[in-house]
Amino acid sequence: MHQNDQNLGSPGLLRVTENQTVFTFIPELIKENENEELSEVEDKNHVKTREKPLSCSQTKQKDLKKRRSKKYFTCTLCGKSLTSKNSLDDHMRVHTGENPYTCDQCGKTFLRASVLKKHLKVHTEEKPHSCNLCGKSFSQPIHLKAHQKIHTAVRDYMCFECEKTFTSANDLKRHERIHTGEKPFKCSHCGKRFNDSASLKRHERIHTGEKPYKCSHCGKRFNDSTSRKRHERIHTGEKPHICDQCGKSFATKGQLTGHIRVHTGEKPFTCNQCGKSFILLSHLKEHMNIHTREKLYTCDQCDKTFLRASDLKTHLRVHSKEKPHSCNLCGNSYSCLQSLVLKSHEMIHTGEKPYKCSHCDKRFCHSGDLSKHERIHTGEKPYHCTACGKHFKNSSALHSHTKNNHSM
Repeated sequence: MHQNDQNLGSPGLLRVTENQTVFTFIPELIKENENEELSEVEDKNHVKTREKPLSCSQTKQKDLKKRRSKKYFTCTLCGKSLTSKNSLDDHMRVHTGENPYTCDQCGKTFLRASVLKKHLKVHTEEKPHSCNLCGKSFSQPIHLKAHQKIHTAVRDYMCFECEKTFTSANDLKRHERIHTGEKPFKCSHCGKRFNDSASLKRHERIHTGEKPYKCSHCGKRFNDSTSRKRHERIHTGEKPHICDQCGKSFATKGQLTGHIRVHTGEKPFTCNQCGKSFILLSHLKEHMNIHTREKLYTCDQCDKTFLRASDLKTHLRVHSKEKPHSCNLCGNSYSCLQSLVLKSHEMIHTGEKPYKCSHCDKRFCHSGDLSKHERIHTGEKPYHCTACGKHFKNSSALHSHTKNNHSM
């Protein structure tokens, strides 16, 4: 098809050479027909208002007039303007310090309802935001974002003391306080100092009595989430920390650390009175009472006194005849769990002897027997007579010596 481009804007002829048909091209007529068609469409789809359309400049002026007529609420303290009375009320709390939204779990107060809603996830353990790399969950998206830097961020910040690297300057600064001993955060109650604000906050709850973390099983409250999580394992029976030497599992990392010393023979806690060493600090503290002869716990049934609360608890079952601990192999019952451990009752059935002498490979049912045995090799005599200074390998030998030689 060919057309005369030069005469397209004015009335003229449009020819199709294939069949020699001739058409008359009249632009005014086409324009008129187009307007009629558009009017028909408008009639079907729109309501005519007879209003004249506004030009761009008129529209701008109308919008500006609308914005100028809008009412603003201005803070009398800092001059900030806000678009609603509610926004102004919220803003004023920044100046007054008012926190009208209170958590019914721990009593903590907040400036806004939205912040309280986020805080409540601490108590409900709701953690909807998961890391797509390791699966760890978080209550807030900002916490997830901070965590993901562990996987993706470049560790540009290095400690010159130990060459450990960090993803942020703040993390490095916090770490360096371990080396410098700097503790810039001071407790306003007792003056004790801490190297980070989180540790100070946890400590201050000792003074305030605040315990925001509640056990979902029994309702017991704790001042930090770690203590609650450790406690809840009593209910769930979860023991996530596993010994790679024997496969035994434990509820806490501390219990596993103490257990591993059974295998390594390490006893880092030493009595300064008799030189006896212990796997756990708690065992050393209990042992020290032997030297001081301080008996703090008294039975209200018979006035007998004990060095440890656990000993008193066990003793009270003599009066109550309670025997809550049973051997799962033969059904024998005991008043305390320690009876099963110290007397190695279950090992009678299993033949298990987990404690091995590092000198001669002889094995024992419990650590006490191993300690006594190893003194044959070392010649250690940790028990000494305060009257004559003579030393003995075990407490029973010392007791016999004192009774026979120094008793009044």
